[in-house]
Amino acid sequence: MIYKTFNAMHFTQILKSFKNYVIVFSLILIVPHVSSAFPIFAQQAYENPREATGKIVCANCHLAQKPVSIDLPKSILPSSVFEATVQIPYDTNLKQVLGNGNKGAMNLGAIVILPEGFKLAPLEMLSQELREKIKGIYIQPYSIKYSNILVVGPISSNSKQNITFPVLSPNPSQDKNVHFIKYPIYVGANRGRGQIYPNGDKSNNNIYFSSHSGKIFDIQRLEKGEFQVFIKTNTGDEVIEKIPLGLELIIKEGQTVTIDQPLTKDPNIGGFGQGETEIVLQNPNRIKFLIAFFFTVVLAQIFFVLKKKQFEKVQASQMNF
Repeated sequence: MIYKTFNAMHFTQILKSFKNYVIVFSLILIVPHVSSAFPIFAQQAYENPREATGKIVCANCHLAQKPVSIDLPKSILPSSVFEATVQIPYDTNLKQVLGNGNKGAMNLGAIVILPEGFKLAPLEMLSQELREKIKGIYIQPYSIKYSNILVVGPISSNSKQNITFPVLSPNPSQDKNVHFIKYPIYVGANRGRGQIYPNGDKSNNNIYFSSHSGKIFDIQRLEKGEFQVFIKTNTGDEVIEKIPLGLELIIKEGQTVTIDQPLTKDPNIGGFGQGETEIVLQNPNRIKFLIAFFFTVVLAQIFFVLKKKQFEKVQASQMNF
């Protein structure tokens, strides 16, 4: 009886362990294909999202180029909160091809690479107006090591074309690695899905090309909606080109194709863009001295005018005498 109970318990533990392994294995298979669309997923593959050449790694999966810009103050004071607004223009009427082949709205993602010492402003330091701007948007540091790099996404493109990042500036009196100088800030943003998965596979958000020259002798639509294009090559071999879900063919049966000839329309309507700007960490003492200087100049001008008036009165009285 004890032996049977032990076997039952042992079998239950084995079953639970097997379920855990299945879950982990499933995540390993699924995550690379899900994690192809937004800057936040670059955390899985890159320690630093900006390469030595200056390229932001999001461009490795999002091959199309699109514009992006960032709006922020020209200068800021130490330990102050300011807004860095990333502007991502796109056509809200366009629909992209999803992984399941259906059409859907584009999602957005963005990354802001701040100078060292700058970081995401804590919620308690934000004004009510700024809290409203970031409502529903989850912004987080790229990693523990790079708290100066902020990422967000995916977020619905139906609600946002501008993404505001609340940033806290450092204080040189508290951090000796920070100085009152001009700093560069880098930004990247994408709309829509990428063309390449992190594991190197192509997504269905691509043009598919013929890998051989020859004649198409059959086109089959499979049960789930994919296509198989059968080509008889010039050497007499038969090859099959597999076209994934959601793509529109631009070839037909009996047509002759050449190597690298497009078989589908380009489904991609999104892309990635990056840019850079500068910001000055301003010393408040400089501003005080500048104000004092202007005040001194204005005061000197006032005294000069008064002295001139006094001199003119003396001259006038002497002439009358």
